[in-house]
Amino acid sequence: MASMSYQTRRDEIETYFDRTAADAWAALTSDAPVSRIRRTVRRGRDAMRETLLSWLPEDLSGSTLIDAGCGTGTLAIEAARRGADVVAVDLSPTLVNLARERLRDSGEDLDVSFLVGDMRDMDLGCFDYAVAMDSLIHYDVMDGVQTLEAMAEQINQKMVFTFAPKTPLLALMHATGRLFPRADRAPSIEPVSPGRLSRHLDEAGLMQTWSAGRSHRIDVGFYKSHAMELKRR
Repeated sequence: MASMSYQTRRDEIETYFDRTAADAWAALTSDAPVSRIRRTVRRGRDAMRETLLSWLPEDLSGSTLIDAGCGTGTLAIEAARRGADVVAVDLSPTLVNLARERLRDSGEDLDVSFLVGDMRDMDLGCFDYAVAMDSLIHYDVMDGVQTLEAMAEQINQKMVFTFAPKTPLLALMHATGRLFPRADRAPSIEPVSPGRLSRHLDEAGLMQTWSAGRSHRIDVGFYKSHAMELKRR
């Protein structure tokens, strides 16, 4: 059962991405002109997406993948181009509709199903791979780990995800961020040290059946995120 903190945070994130900043997020995930701050976020996100995709097989033909927190669908579409059968889920109906439009406008015949919902609450069957790029960073570490637990039950091979690294510089940037124009703000994130995250993963029992793989931090301007790979034993 989801905690009250998780439900409250989920509702806040849905409101932000579905209403408050839907247009700004659409611009950020395209090649449209954006502010200097958002340009650094765009570059960082592009680098992170490339990192996570590089940890998956180049040829995904015959594989299934779930993109948890798919946003406007860029990663899901790229995975499908590699041959994967993709299910992409996001809380925001607005962003999911935009992802569907972008796929349709591409004219490509790809196996991508875009769905609105919460990964925790959806019985979507089993998948070979799971990707959660910057979708857990807004939650308390315990809630994030519980989401990974829910995902793990449905994943056969590998999960790749990101978390917000806890550093003094990131804390300073969060404080400074309150001075940014509202259009350049995003929902607050919940930084966690890699060591603390690993301890919680172990305490949750995940590491009995999963092993930690690669780890990589992306630090580009105002974008700072850390990728982690878990592989089924």
